[in-house]
Amino acid sequence: MSKLNKLKSILKNYPGVIAALSGGVDSSLLLQLAKDVLNDRVVAVTAISPLHPKDEVDAARKVARKLKCRHIIVQSWELKNPQFTRNPRNRCYFCKRNLFKNLQEIASRYGFVVIEGSNTSDLLDYRPGLRALQELGIKSPFIMAGFDKHEIRLLAKKLQLENWNKPATACLASRIPYGTPIDEKILRRIRLAERYVKNLTVTQVRVRDHYPIARIEVQMTDFQKVLKNRTRTVRYFRRLGYKFISLDLEGYQIGSLNR
Repeated sequence: MSKLNKLKSILKNYPGVIAALSGGVDSSLLLQLAKDVLNDRVVAVTAISPLHPKDEVDAARKVARKLKCRHIIVQSWELKNPQFTRNPRNRCYFCKRNLFKNLQEIASRYGFVVIEGSNTSDLLDYRPGLRALQELGIKSPFIMAGFDKHEIRLLAKKLQLENWNKPATACLASRIPYGTPIDEKILRRIRLAERYVKNLTVTQVRVRDHYPIARIEVQMTDFQKVLKNRTRTVRYFRRLGYKFISLDLEGYQIGSLNR
């Protein structure tokens, strides 16, 4: 049995699903496949909070609308949870546990199960949020069927998903070193800084907030775009409160703060 057939078989056995939709390629592809298999027994849910830039929420809305899937927007309250805002190494555990407990409450009203888009590549990184999913019994069909990130992108391209090559995203808290308290002020600073760099047409960006230092990560192929706009970038970042603005010579790396 192919991985795709295995995945469809897994989905087919569910009475219906509440699908966590971030707007990225993983959750978008999972939603499309669930819709193909389960038809109207699919509801997409997207969380909004200061941790998630507005354009990500807008992307999720666009995906759900194109798939003609019912879409629920929920407010998540991570910044009201001191276990999260203290920013311990396992902060993602508390975030995921609270969010997916809310999704389970929605699922109980429909008699559905909750699914999400983690894949086998995620198992190679430090992901404390996965433990929360396992504890709650959340289903991760891509992991169950053996899909890695590369295979998901290839399948998304084959199925002509518009966002098949969309750069990987992560919540803004992933830019903050562990132990540094998380609040709206620091999240806003990061959000504005990253939006500025994205407007330089770079393919991927992370602004790691070592306040008062900003460490900009972009793909090495985009270094010149940043350096060409060095003076204006420094001026803008200083308006945000940063005193020192650096370009990481190693380039963009997933989870660089997990070292």
